[in-house]
This record gives sequence, C-alpha cells and structure tokens, in this order.
Amino acid sequence: MVRAGGQGLARVAVVVRAGAGPLWWLGVFAAGIGVLVPGLTGRRIGVLAGAALFIVAAAVVAYARRKRYTALTRSAARAGKHDVLQDRAVTARNWRRGHRWWLALAFAAALGGAFAVPAAGGMLLAGCGAGLWLKAGWLGRRERAENALLWVRVDWLDGRAGRPAGKAVKAYRSTGIAAGDAAPGGARRRTAALV
Repeated sequence: MVRAGGQGLARVAVVVRAGAGPLWWLGVFAAGIGVLVPGLTGRRIGVLAGAALFIVAAAVVAYARRKRYTALTRSAARAGKHDVLQDRAVTARNWRRGHRWWLALAFAAALGGAFAVPAAGGMLLAGCGAGLWLKAGWLGRRERAENALLWVRVDWLDGRAGRPAGKAVKAYRSTGIAAGDAAPGGARRRTAALV
C-alpha cells in the first residue's frame, strides 16, 4: 500500500530486464526444436537466417527509444520519503504475468515458423531477449555514472506493467544507489547494500 502523499515506484531497469530471460529461454528452446525440423528452406539456410535475425533484433531492441530514456533520465526528480519502492521480484512478476499470453503466442509462432525456416523464429526471440539485457546494461551504466537509481511510477506503466518509457510516463524519480533490492541495471544485488 502506498503511504499518503507517496507513489508506488518500480525500477526502470528491472521493467526493461523483466522480459529478457523469458524471451531468451523461449527463443533458445524454440530454436533447438526448430533445428530438428528440415523445413522448406533447409536447416543451413534457416540457421543462417536466424543468426542474422538474432543480430538485427538484439541491436534494434537495445537501441530503441534511447533518446526518450535519456530525456527522462535528465529530468528525473528525487523520490520523496513517502514513495514506496517496489521489490525487484514484484516488478518482474507483474511484467511476466502481463505478457504471458504474448510470450506464449510468440513461442508458438516461432515453433510454427520452423516448418518454413528452421530455428529462425527462435533465434529472433532470443535476439529480442539479448537486446533487453543490453538495454538494461546500458541503463545500469548510466545509473552508476550518475550515482542514482531510476524509478518510474507504477501507475504510469501500461496495463501489462511494461513500457517504462511510454507516452504515459512524464518523468522518472531517482534515489541513491543503495535503495531497493536491485543493483544498477536491474540485476539482483550480490551483497547486501550498505545504507
């Protein structure tokens, strides 16, 4: 529950990173199954096409909307003492619940596509996951450079608990580097933060 005068805040990097694992593993699994199917184009062409799709998807996802993230980062206001910081696990769980049907549909499409181009659809999914990890890493480097963690109001995220740089997001909030239970970039903290 949010205290009076405060807002529920989710870590920006955690929201970005939340989809990386599911997309990566579903993609790897779909590509592994897809390579077993000869397909219309044959395995060799399928894997080569998949490798190209992996690289393109990773680059596009990693660099998409960076100007928007940068602008929101520059205008970040300090979080208030009544703001409630959402746990990393809660943020990731909300994203995954909100996107579970999209993930299932993408996995089914990647498997179905293997009958035409083996492994390509799975490698595309895995590339999207890798791109999200790269973007979260970029956000983490910005957070370390500015010695501040970036947060977004939970009610400004979309209905699936995603889009931390969407049109509804007016500004970010910032806290000290030790706030919350996630390290810069959204990964789990390896050691307890010193406050």
